[in-house]
Amino acid sequence: MRAQRRLTRRWYRLELRATRLLDALGLAENQKTLALTLLIGAVCGWAAVVFHLALDVAERQLIGRAMAWALWGRVIGLLLIPTAGGLLAGALLRFVEEARGSGIPQVKAAYHLNYGRIPFKVVLAKMGLGTLCIGSGLSLGREGPTVQICAGIASLFGRLAAVSRRTLMNLVPVGSAAGLAAAFNTPIAAVTFTLEEIVGDLSHRSIGAIVVASVIAAVIEHWILGSQSLFSVPAYSFSGARELPFYAVLGVLAAGLSVLFTTSLLRLRRWFLEWGIPRWVRPGVGGCVVGLIGLIALEGCGARGVFGIGYGLLSQALRGEIALKLALVLLVAKLAAAVVSYSSGAVGGIFAPVLFIGGMLGSMVGTLTAYVLHTDATRAAGAFALVGMGAVFAGAIRAPITSVLMIFEMTNTYSIILPLMIANAISYSLASRLSPTPVYEALLLQDGVHLPHRAPPHMLGRVTVASAMTRDVVTLPDRLSVKAAYERALHYGHHAYPVVDARNQLVGIITINDLRREVGKGNGGKLLGEVAGKRVIHAHPDQTLEHALLKLGRWEISQLPVVSRLDDRRIVGIITLGDIARACARRAEERGH
Repeated sequence: MRAQRRLTRRWYRLELRATRLLDALGLAENQKTLALTLLIGAVCGWAAVVFHLALDVAERQLIGRAMAWALWGRVIGLLLIPTAGGLLAGALLRFVEEARGSGIPQVKAAYHLNYGRIPFKVVLAKMGLGTLCIGSGLSLGREGPTVQICAGIASLFGRLAAVSRRTLMNLVPVGSAAGLAAAFNTPIAAVTFTLEEIVGDLSHRSIGAIVVASVIAAVIEHWILGSQSLFSVPAYSFSGARELPFYAVLGVLAAGLSVLFTTSLLRLRRWFLEWGIPRWVRPGVGGCVVGLIGLIALEGCGARGVFGIGYGLLSQALRGEIALKLALVLLVAKLAAAVVSYSSGAVGGIFAPVLFIGGMLGSMVGTLTAYVLHTDATRAAGAFALVGMGAVFAGAIRAPITSVLMIFEMTNTYSIILPLMIANAISYSLASRLSPTPVYEALLLQDGVHLPHRAPPHMLGRVTVASAMTRDVVTLPDRLSVKAAYERALHYGHHAYPVVDARNQLVGIITINDLRREVGKGNGGKLLGEVAGKRVIHAHPDQTLEHALLKLGRWEISQLPVVSRLDDRRIVGIITLGDIARACARRAEERGH
């Protein structure tokens, strides 16, 4: 505990130095945000490249080297390496639980519930443990982890700069987009995915910063790794209307496959969560199962793409070089391995597995289509593989606009836009009907996390503020010096504090960032009552959560003091987005949802 307190104090001293430096520059809030956007784009571009290169090295040195050994050495290596990697990652994840899984659900929760605050230890853990898990053969992708890594970097810079909570919240999607742009080499798709999935609003006011950071990160990735697209594909051609029914069939099959993937993942994950063995052992069990699946696929059919990311085999499918039987084996094996890897609690994303199984499905449908229509099988298999990637992604991730743009940017081919749009639309529509809850939201719900904006309106309109607010409110007296108030605030660890007078009457409110800025300016000797904000937006106990949520959004604040109806200076509680989310979760559990 003492070590933790010392670390916290050192961290706040670092924040204070950064605040003084920025104050010395005399930057306004919008100028500070612009500077942070440029910095986030550049650093996230470098971070994504480092993670990418680390994964390449780890895959070659661990699971890649084992596949080149003689038979019995290969058998033992392919079973032991994923198991050992999962066990080691599971043991380390006990100290950083937030680094488990894809990272995108955690970023959504941080954005909507924690005002963009992501501990920096998550960044380090995600990068190290993601490299370990994927490098040792667990069948996951790098894109989700890169999003969380870069969102954490953005959160770090925002806290060092002592920006407001609303600005900190808006920096998280900036980092997310920069990370995805560099991970996939798809800056346009990164912008749309961030707005579609993380923010949930395509017209969000931070779109300018998101675009700028994405472009900077992509430029850095191009500079270091080259400007070529992620997949090199031949020139596809659309053979006309007679192929459209087959693309429509691909859309239907993609919807079914995407629902099978997400449903299997959620059910197996629930089973792992309820399993009685220690949680840290579960990724090791998952690694062992993945090793067995990959070994059977490799020795039985020569299928090498089950372990790790698998983009090498996917590239072959896009060139029409995968036989029908091999594509079927890879589809089944990759789906099973990815579901087991993620459900067991390993570190890694689902983007790559979804694209992989979509590509294999498309390759199979394309080969059969060429047989029926008597066309070039190589061309058809590659073109349908490309469309299958997008269609399964649209059905599984529920980001249809991102799916179209991402496929174009990853391959630099625009010749089959019509089939891609048709298959994507069919897959997205059918998958949404078959499984209404998107996979990332379902993962959060499985962990008991309810996003406020997803709560049913009738629930928010029926629950009162009194039933959700925190009643034990930490206040600061107005006669306290700013420096003393800052030290006390560091001890409590909250973001905002109501300021009260000698009679415990509410006279203002102040945040930890306000205190840090005042200390940085040399105003530590001033009284708290002189610097605290006098205009206090508040709520009443009998108002609904819907009313409180609207106030939080309208005034762009992170908490509301709750005051008595009879005396608006008598504070009786405080309510935050986290309180609202917990109240919604409790009500949903009571209703059996």
